[in-house]
Amino acid sequence: MTSGTKRSGPDHVTLRQILEHDEEGVLRLLLAPAGQDVTVAGVIIGDEEPARAHAGRIVLAAGLPPDPATVGTAVREAARRGASALVLREQEGVPLPVQALAAAEECGIALLVRAPWADWGDALALLRSATAFAAAGRDDLMADATTGGLAGLAAATARLCRGSITVEDPQFRVLAHSATGPEADGLRRSTILGGRVPEWRVAELRRSGLVQTLRTSGDVIHRPADGDTPERLVVAVRSGGETLGSLWAAADGRRLSPDAAQVLRRAAALAVPHLLRHRMRESGTLRREAHALRGLLHGSGDRRAHLWSLGLTPDVPCAVVVGVRASSEEPGPEDRTLEALAVQATALRPDARVLREEDMVAVLLPAHDGGRPGHEGGRPNDALALARELDALAARTPGAPPVWTGAGGTVGSGLDASVSYEEALLVVRALRDREGRGRDAHPVRSAGPEQAGATIEALRMLDAVRPVWESGTGPVHELIRTDLAAGGELVRSLAAYLDTPGDIASAARRLTLHPNTLRYRLRRVRERFGVDLDDPDTRLVLTLAVRLSGMP
Repeated sequence: MTSGTKRSGPDHVTLRQILEHDEEGVLRLLLAPAGQDVTVAGVIIGDEEPARAHAGRIVLAAGLPPDPATVGTAVREAARRGASALVLREQEGVPLPVQALAAAEECGIALLVRAPWADWGDALALLRSATAFAAAGRDDLMADATTGGLAGLAAATARLCRGSITVEDPQFRVLAHSATGPEADGLRRSTILGGRVPEWRVAELRRSGLVQTLRTSGDVIHRPADGDTPERLVVAVRSGGETLGSLWAAADGRRLSPDAAQVLRRAAALAVPHLLRHRMRESGTLRREAHALRGLLHGSGDRRAHLWSLGLTPDVPCAVVVGVRASSEEPGPEDRTLEALAVQATALRPDARVLREEDMVAVLLPAHDGGRPGHEGGRPNDALALARELDALAARTPGAPPVWTGAGGTVGSGLDASVSYEEALLVVRALRDREGRGRDAHPVRSAGPEQAGATIEALRMLDAVRPVWESGTGPVHELIRTDLAAGGELVRSLAAYLDTPGDIASAARRLTLHPNTLRYRLRRVRERFGVDLDDPDTRLVLTLAVRLSGMP
């Protein structure tokens, strides 16, 4: 079949243009039987409207099961419905099924894979940006700026409107600017030198309502001259309903051209693909780093490549700190708390690499000053100090759920970061375990391996013995299984009794029971299940069983 035809127009882009535009490596071409100049007339995600023809669109195979038969069938179906290309998800270390390649070759459809670090949103952003560039390339103004990117566009716009131009992102950071002449006002000079609009100026723009107007207005906004501040024009750069940034024109020692507003409006349309590409680069960098850090912490994939993506070398010692919040089904302050912990970690250690997961934040601390294995972080006690700082911040957050922070020990190479990560998680488990069992007078929510003490070793032993326990039978198994199904009253009572150890009065106080009530429950254990609490071996098995049950 013919998988595409050459067309022109703002809504079409060739496969070659997409690949040339893909500087971040979001997509990788496997084969293109009809060549790379086939037209991509749009995009379809997954199996939208099964009866609908694909008509030259690129299909993103989101949600497609990875088994070979399903993948091969999906390739043939996309080709049958007229797709120009199909994009599959690339799984790290897993080769693409040969059935997919054979089907694409036979049907004449281009086949691509999405990078493991990227998501389908990245693929959509790439197609959107490439299409915008293809459309913009036909404009005369863009012809002057094709070799200069945003800076070239700013220079061409400044020449046509006879003013100075800055291109800014939604956070008022300067992405590009035209040449600054001797007549430039102080605000422009400080903005260019600082790389962003000064905070006082942003606050002023918010108070005046200009920021809100900029977000909602589709036209050029005029700001008249005010004292030493010259006349300015500003227009939002939008793609669909989304604001990507803004263009500002300032009169430098002379009046803006009569058609400056029209020039700025046209330049804003031409800036769209540039700002889409800028955002895609930023997003791609963040995703690639997150993918690399996740792989490094979990010990998966090419760890040397992960270190390279993070800007680290294998010979740098490192330590890991994790902060884990109590799970909550309701969204609330916990999300903001973990975000605050991530920001605080990078503020305290600018060289730290931070990974934000659903209920956790993990921080990789490189030891650039020669930290040694066995110390509590990149520098002696550095990771522990960070854990305590994050703990203090979480404790100061009103209404936030509990957050436990654990520091792993320093490892001699970033290649072994997963060892420190696992130790940090084990410290968190130990802190939660001790708090759940009431082992400390006041909850302790930050520690390193040394501070967590014997609880870490106990957890390791429990993990080792769990398979033995789960495969066994007998009275203790029957007791634990039956009581947990009924709510766990006896298991909770046994946990307090064994933890005290055997002190009826202390265990009853912990359970807020009368001592006689606890004695009655312990008799039930003996009489109903035949479990002898006076037998040392039985008490050992029962202690392990209660701990393994997870019941506080």
